[in-house]
Amino acid sequence: VALALAEWAERNGIKPDFIEPGRPMQNGFIERFNGSFRRGVLDMHVFRNLSEVREQAETWLADYNGEIPHDSLGGLTPAEFRQQNDPAASGYGWN
Repeated sequence: VALALAEWAERNGIKPDFIEPGRPMQNGFIERFNGSFRRGVLDMHVFRNLSEVREQAETWLADYNGEIPHDSLGGLTPAEFRQQNDPAASGYGWN
């Protein structure tokens, strides 16, 4: 997978930028998401095939983005935060 990604990046003129080994604080948002995903999906189920992984991941992601309050959003769900901060989503903005 790493070789395929490196070849794709080179073909598309993209220079990968990696965090230093042992320095997860350099990319805290992704590390936080990865931990939440591992606890909520990967550690909770024994999967028989990739379809099961995809199904559980989609269900979890819908909950994560719509139902689960986030400390970083002041205790709001992402859907609530989006509605408060997007005039079009509130029904009062221009459509």
